Amino acid sequence: MRRAKSGLDAAGFIRQVPEVPFQTEYQAVLAAVRSQLPSLLGTHLVALYVYGSVAEGRARLGQSDLDLTLILSDACPGTQVIQLEQLRRALELGHPEVSKIDFDLGRRAEALASANRLSWGFWLRHHCRWLWGEDLARRFTPFKPEAAVARAVNGAVVPVLQGYLHTLAVGKLPDERLRLQREAARRLLRALLVLRRTDEIDWPWTLEEHRARAVRLHPEQGAALEFFYTEALRPQAGAAEFNQRLAAFLVWFAQQPGIPES
Repeated sequence: MRRAKSGLDAAGFIRQVPEVPFQTEYQAVLAAVRSQLPSLLGTHLVALYVYGSVAEGRARLGQSDLDLTLILSDACPGTQVIQLEQLRRALELGHPEVSKIDFDLGRRAEALASANRLSWGFWLRHHCRWLWGEDLARRFTPFKPEAAVARAVNGAVVPVLQGYLHTLAVGKLPDERLRLQREAARRLLRALLVLRRTDEIDWPWTLEEHRARAVRLHPEQGAALEFFYTEALRPQAGAAEFNQRLAAFLVWFAQQPGIPES
């Protein structure tokens, strides 16, 4: 029998987002995006999904982000993407129950391309809950845990994390800086899955599971991992300290075998 927190289902596939009722506090903002996004984009919106804490029914009022994946038609014009950003900001201002609203955008052909099965296919099937439109996730069968999935989903993690260093080096207002530190720390902890070993059978799901796995496999980085875990939950470090620790960790990370370079 598999352990309850292995991240796998009874058949050995990676678990999927549980179909639990959405929390009452988020019904209004979810209804707004279901209504306003199709109204703005028309036939250029192919599918709409929610992922993260709101999708899983564990969001915290006023503290959790609303994370949405939008699949657009291949012909969607750039002008509508600009209007989409304006709508995102309006929704964010009108719904203080979420701390931030994020849109992850993709095109239909990109999402369905065979070359992107391990990235887009895995993402839609295992991390997203359908809200509106054509459910492309149904086109993919469940995935079993493997390093190739971790690499495909995380992509070139070192350049992405280095991008946070450059962004944070520019003076930011405290609230924005702390938000970026939280975002970078979460991305870092999850990205360590690209160092997946052949003898691993589990698949971490929560941030705590990612932290525990990383500490177990990379004890020499224990202090750094605990720092980033704290920042991922309650960012409070000063800008200089965070950047120094992130830069040092990335030196180690980039030296590990199997890290995608670009």
